[in-house]
Amino acid sequence: MTNSVIARAGKRERLVASARELFHHQGVERTTLADIAHAAEVPLGNVYYYFKAKDDIIRAVIDAQAEEIRTRLRALDQHPTAPERLVAFTHQFAQQADMVASHGCPHGGLCAQLDKRRDGMEKAASVLMSLQIDWAYEQFRLLGREDAQSLAMTLVAGYQGAALLANALQDPTVVTDQARQLRLWIEHLADERGDA
Repeated sequence: MTNSVIARAGKRERLVASARELFHHQGVERTTLADIAHAAEVPLGNVYYYFKAKDDIIRAVIDAQAEEIRTRLRALDQHPTAPERLVAFTHQFAQQADMVASHGCPHGGLCAQLDKRRDGMEKAASVLMSLQIDWAYEQFRLLGREDAQSLAMTLVAGYQGAALLANALQDPTVVTDQARQLRLWIEHLADERGDA
């Protein structure tokens, strides 16, 4: 790989990382391509080399967040049972309490912002929730739960709601308290059916 290819890849990655952070901290609509270029330390003209329009960088951010979620969920495979994986999922959530209280959930926040546009981008962003719901569904299914889909929705809604409240109240304990409640709930469900 030539240095110019590496430099291009580096610039594109910096642009996406900067866009992710800016979208999370100040919102999609308030963030301009100039803001992204400045944060990435890339000339504004270079932004158009990688992304023809703002929607292109939004799609790249969605893709990057989706890959982050996939990586985080794959890391949970180190736990041998579904209940342990679900509990570890709540620990991941609790570890983000300070960030979530300051800026909200990066995934839920992006979905909510893009939903307001009603231009199809909201459907693209829905993968950020679907990945987590589908993963949780599989874990509850492994527990032998016939209501696995409902339980998966409850889990994801539980932490998304806590993220919203924690951000509104600027209180990270909302997240840690909800993570603890979700852990107790998961342990209760596992005890009802036996360990999977």
